[in-house]
Amino acid sequence: MRWNSPSGWRKAAAGINWLGKCPAPQRSETRLNSRTEGYLYLLGFGLCIPLANWMIGNVGTFCVPEGPCLIPVAPGIMAPSGVLMIGLALVLRDLVQRRLGLRWVTGAIVVGAGLSALVAPPALVVASAAAFLLSEFADLSVYTPLQKRRLVLAVLASSMVGLVVDSVVFLYLAFDSLDFLAGQVLGKGWMVLAALPFIAWLRRRDERLGLHPA
Repeated sequence: MRWNSPSGWRKAAAGINWLGKCPAPQRSETRLNSRTEGYLYLLGFGLCIPLANWMIGNVGTFCVPEGPCLIPVAPGIMAPSGVLMIGLALVLRDLVQRRLGLRWVTGAIVVGAGLSALVAPPALVVASAAAFLLSEFADLSVYTPLQKRRLVLAVLASSMVGLVVDSVVFLYLAFDSLDFLAGQVLGKGWMVLAALPFIAWLRRRDERLGLHPA
């Protein structure tokens, strides 16, 4: 190549431009992987609902005859085993929003409320659907303004608000009593806390890859 000719300089410039565009496919692939990740979170979010219902009837250190299976969540405090999945669902809801956006997660909440009503025992249909719907939207309202600045805090704060709303609404509508509130809150809260190391790792990875909330 002749560097002292105009054509030589044009070819060199074209080569530099081509090199500068090389990372673009990688960025596109990263965004694609991010959305795939979001679909997996969405799947997990949906599976939490029937899994919680199954655990209540099958998993626990003690199963009440014709009643729920219980697990210890603190010294002297028991809770239905399904509360673990409800805590996880709140965290996964946040991750679905982070990867897929507000429209996707809003649709997922509405569908999830319907699924919650579908799998609940007849006497608990209204309580289950209302608790799910209100708690997930409470989670959304807290998470949304915090997510871009402090992801771990956003997940923790929104999930804690959501699990309290879920527990209060469910117990009040189902039993007209809040006697078992402590066990409900603690059981869901342990699952949220267990997920925080993963959330912290995810935030660091997103920063390294240049990924931003959807």
